[in-house]
Amino acid sequence: EFIRVHPDVRAVGAEPHFFDRNYERGLEWYRSLMPRTLDSQITVEKTPSYFVTKEAPRRIFNMSRDTKLIVVVRNPVTRAISDYTQTLSKKPDIPTFEGLSFRNRSLGLVDTSWSAIRIGLYALHLQSWLQYFPLSQIHFVSGERLITDPAGEMGKVQDFLGVRRVLTDKHFYFNKTKGFPCLRRAAGGSAPRCLGKSKGRTHVQIDADVIEQLRDFYRPHNVQFYETVGQDF
Repeated sequence: EFIRVHPDVRAVGAEPHFFDRNYERGLEWYRSLMPRTLDSQITVEKTPSYFVTKEAPRRIFNMSRDTKLIVVVRNPVTRAISDYTQTLSKKPDIPTFEGLSFRNRSLGLVDTSWSAIRIGLYALHLQSWLQYFPLSQIHFVSGERLITDPAGEMGKVQDFLGVRRVLTDKHFYFNKTKGFPCLRRAAGGSAPRCLGKSKGRTHVQIDADVIEQLRDFYRPHNVQFYETVGQDF
């Protein structure tokens, strides 16, 4: 949402889901979704589920081995609660977060088959990507710092993409209601832009002991992830 403000970047609107759900439609279909660009511009699309789709790295590599990849990661426990909150808003009758998280809570057995838990195993998913792409082509954004210091994180993204640092502090303000940064109105542009209503929902209250157990579960996976990417989140 933030990078699409950059004049050297054009972004696809909705998530195309080409490399996971729509691959059989073919590359020309995918190309037809892309915005018109100048030679000097970069085209970007966003589909978070690619990161956890086994076939996606190979398919993207087969399209272009020079593709640059951006992955936003956040605390996997917070991510799981956010995931659950979003599902709950659509399906109010699903089991409790605790019930879905554990196969046996007293034994501390976490259910890694539940997607909300599994997606947070970043080191595991990253292995599939590193079979095709070098780390130098993958940039990791801290989801936490994207909220507290959007200009700082976006500065690194712009450097990674090799574009001018156009997005700076003056582009952002903090929306206390949503708990997210928003984009100020661009000169002569539209009104200020905040993330959609699916972002910034009030999270479901989860028992502190459950959170602690999940933190313990993720800790070794997080360490493995930090060591692989050479960055401590």
